[in-house]
Amino acid sequence: MSKRTVVIGASSNPERYSYKATLSLKKHGHDVFPVGMHAGVIDGETILLNQPQIIDVDTVTLYIGLKNQATWSDYIFSLKPKRLIFNPGTENVELEKQAAEKGIDCLEACTLVLLSIGNY
Repeated sequence: MSKRTVVIGASSNPERYSYKATLSLKKHGHDVFPVGMHAGVIDGETILLNQPQIIDVDTVTLYIGLKNQATWSDYIFSLKPKRLIFNPGTENVELEKQAAEKGIDCLEACTLVLLSIGNY
């Protein structure tokens, strides 16, 4: 089952995990929306800028560090995701608490690992 996923912190640098996650999400048949701070393309997917509204979001997967998350939290909540994945290095107790209060399932996990073991 395809899960509409927003990758926040998307980068066109093939060395970045957000790039690898975008590729893997596509490969596993998910609708993926890479959202970033810099223009670029990942395997034909244009990185979306300026926090665009996306409807029917199942999952938001974070690839931005704690210091940048404050400017993204309102945007994350505006997407009304069912699930928020905090990838390694993005853990944020306060954001996780706020999300849980809004009924969003939070998971501290690696999107790439979840996909590779069939547990996404």
